[in-house]
Amino acid sequence: MPRYRLLIEYRGTDFIGWQRQSHGVSVQQVLETAAAHLNGGPVTMIAAGRTDAGVHATGQVVHVDLDRDFPAGTVRDAINFHVKPHRVAVLESTAVDQTFHARFSAVARGYRYRILNRRAPVALDRDRVWWVLAPLDVDAMAEGARRLLGHHDFTSFRASECQAKSPMKTLDILDVTRVGEEIDIRARARSFLHHQVRNMVGTLKLVGEGKWTPDDIDRILAAKSRAAAGPTAPAGGLYLTEVAYPGEEA
Repeated sequence: MPRYRLLIEYRGTDFIGWQRQSHGVSVQQVLETAAAHLNGGPVTMIAAGRTDAGVHATGQVVHVDLDRDFPAGTVRDAINFHVKPHRVAVLESTAVDQTFHARFSAVARGYRYRILNRRAPVALDRDRVWWVLAPLDVDAMAEGARRLLGHHDFTSFRASECQAKSPMKTLDILDVTRVGEEIDIRARARSFLHHQVRNMVGTLKLVGEGKWTPDDIDRILAAKSRAAAGPTAPAGGLYLTEVAYPGEEA
């Protein structure tokens, strides 16, 4: 049974999240329905990360098994034809062997969070950024972010419904930069806890407002309590941008 690796982008605003559920429209449902037209029967798609409702992706990776061989370009084009009018696109399609698994073969995942930091409301990027009116000190946020790098117990940044067996994670990158009115936060790790990125961003926003200092990040980590950290940042500012596999870690 041939397997294909797909690189996917989607606008999360339109969906209840990646995972197929009993109510609402999911990204998985839309893609599986589209691929079934090509396959001539039902298919199952496995994603590298199960993004929540409202979360976008520019670099989601999925694998799917089809009943017969197709040129990789045909798989891409056929799925893109049948997903219309949903705002989902297959950017790349590659034939892979059965050892490839979109979720379990991944060695790193990258996320981007966008904050629009200005007085004027959002017009063009509504539901794609977090609009924060209060001026944010990006240098303080960047210093706070550095305190989160490395191997830690991230219980304070873990959603209550998180199903991970352990709160221990190694955060490789957490960069905070500003370009004009937009603050860009980039995170990279092998894997993340549920809501970990959004909870870290919500906490760093309070540091940027001066309500907390970078030293408070150490206190929050040590507390190992979700109540000690800041709020969960809105889903609309978050993007899954990258999934890396062996040999692609750089």
